[in-house]
Amino acid sequence: MFGLGYLQRLGRALMLPMTVLPAAAVLLMLSRLPWDAFGWPVAPELLRAAGTAIFQWVPYVFAVGIALSMANQSVFAGMAALTGMIIFATITHTYDPGGVQPSMFAGAVIGILSGWANERFKALQLPESLQFFGGSRFVPIFMAGVSLLFSWVMIRVGHALSDLIEQSGHVIGSAGGFGVFLYGFLHRILVAFGLHHLLNHLFWFQVGEYRAPDGNVYFGDLPRFFAGDPTAGAYMAGLYPIIMFALPAIAFAIIHEAREDLKPKIGKQFRVAALTAFLTGVTEPVEFAFLFVAPYLFIVHAILSGGIMWLTYELGIRDGFSFSAGALEYVINLPLSHKGLLIIPIGLGVGIIYYFMFRFCIRKFQLSTPGREDSTRLDDWAGDIPYRAPLILQALGGKENIVRLDACITRLRLTLSDDRRIDAKSLRHLGAAGVINLGGGHVQAVFGTYSELIREEIAKLMQQDVNRVQFRSPVQGRMIPLEEVDDPIFAGRLVGRGVAFIPDRGELVAPVAGKIIHLYPTKHAIGIETKEGLQVLLHIGIDTSQLEGSFTALVKEGDDVVPGQTLIRFHLPTLRSKAKSLATPMVITNSDIVRSWRFAPFASVKKGQAAVMSVVVRERENKGEEA
Repeated sequence: MFGLGYLQRLGRALMLPMTVLPAAAVLLMLSRLPWDAFGWPVAPELLRAAGTAIFQWVPYVFAVGIALSMANQSVFAGMAALTGMIIFATITHTYDPGGVQPSMFAGAVIGILSGWANERFKALQLPESLQFFGGSRFVPIFMAGVSLLFSWVMIRVGHALSDLIEQSGHVIGSAGGFGVFLYGFLHRILVAFGLHHLLNHLFWFQVGEYRAPDGNVYFGDLPRFFAGDPTAGAYMAGLYPIIMFALPAIAFAIIHEAREDLKPKIGKQFRVAALTAFLTGVTEPVEFAFLFVAPYLFIVHAILSGGIMWLTYELGIRDGFSFSAGALEYVINLPLSHKGLLIIPIGLGVGIIYYFMFRFCIRKFQLSTPGREDSTRLDDWAGDIPYRAPLILQALGGKENIVRLDACITRLRLTLSDDRRIDAKSLRHLGAAGVINLGGGHVQAVFGTYSELIREEIAKLMQQDVNRVQFRSPVQGRMIPLEEVDDPIFAGRLVGRGVAFIPDRGELVAPVAGKIIHLYPTKHAIGIETKEGLQVLLHIGIDTSQLEGSFTALVKEGDDVVPGQTLIRFHLPTLRSKAKSLATPMVITNSDIVRSWRFAPFASVKKGQAAVMSVVVRERENKGEEA
């Protein structure tokens, strides 16, 4: 239960309640405006009360948010968590008003237990007379009892636990700048695995305690900062120079080291990524651009990040944020900071160091960062996510391979039946900045801030009952539109509709499962019929029917084939010298039975690569509608 996959889900769950915190920061920022001049002198007090209230009630928000996320948005889990927190707060306050307080720890425990209870009891069957209270309705009842027990346990051990947390805070604080360095280093390392939220939750919401003048108690670096604790912000301030300056500098280094012919395209993509990091603090689109091609460089980046955080700590800079260390939060929270203006010159210096360091490393070690080889990014078709979602689903192994589908701000978080069935190359081809296989079926695909939209589209597809046929690449080479084939018959779609490929290896494989229905005498073309009735023609090169002896068939008419099975080998040098074109069309000759088409980006592909074309067959879908 508590393996890496569970921690992945928990990390995502901890992010959900944090989405409400920027509202608190904005309200507190607005409370500092000169409302007297606008004739509303009471506004600062109201706005400050509203912003402070969010932080006071944040344990409840965490309990509900974690429960909803862990239980796949079940309202019963959410209600159970809210009920549990109300019971916990009431009992502990009644027993000792100055004792145990609702905290993020209590909220997290009750949220996790509510999510677990929903998964455990959602199918609970009781006797028929009591079944109204069975299933998911039992979860709030169960959590009421659990919260009673948890409240009593916390009353008995609460003071000891509070002392332990306080002592832990002192121990961590006694490490001084080195402790901040370790946090900064581990934070960046864990970003690669999507587990940094677990570390953040400890430092931002657990370590350290501050009792405000009004008597309210705040735990963790983040709530303490907004409550006015002058010592808070040590574990957040140093992230500003990294996110606002270092990451954009990396993006521009990648742009300037790109090939000249790809610079316009890469420049557009990474200027957007740089601006996203600078403004909002979302860093994965930039970091994953070099994580996989130079992991050692990512480790250097993590060490430098820790060092920068140590520097800001030693300089006495204390600053914070409600969500992430972007420029928007920096401006909003600057009045609450201590020496916050120093972040700008430090950041500029960090940006210069990063820019030249990354340009040197990319050039010296010939790193395959985007733009140094042909690649496709999601930004190219971000407005057409529903069009590409079926292809992404195929690259994940199809809907039958998906056990759990979640998404956080920057990545899909998946549990798969068989993680060997995913096609990482196809996912990167379709715009993923990176694919992380955590083992045990747990996989992350980093699609940046479009991840939640992609998850929604995939979830819709998984509920549809349509006859979708997915095509793999029949060759290794480059995929091109059919209209670019140097032949008016294929380019004009007179044979059928589909795509074409320019092979760079002499091997043709089956793009779909089916039966060989035709094999031309010269072996330069082959026809496959799928179980759905699609008739697929693969034609190697243009004007190659006279090149007898250049093709060797490994199958015969009547054979059943599976995707990726080798069909024909051909002598590529001969085709290069004697054929009119190497273009190899893959067309559906009876395309009248196809209802809809999806094509992957036209770029380099590997032999057998998944998700290059997807079609929905009209006939079977119509039958389903009639049924």
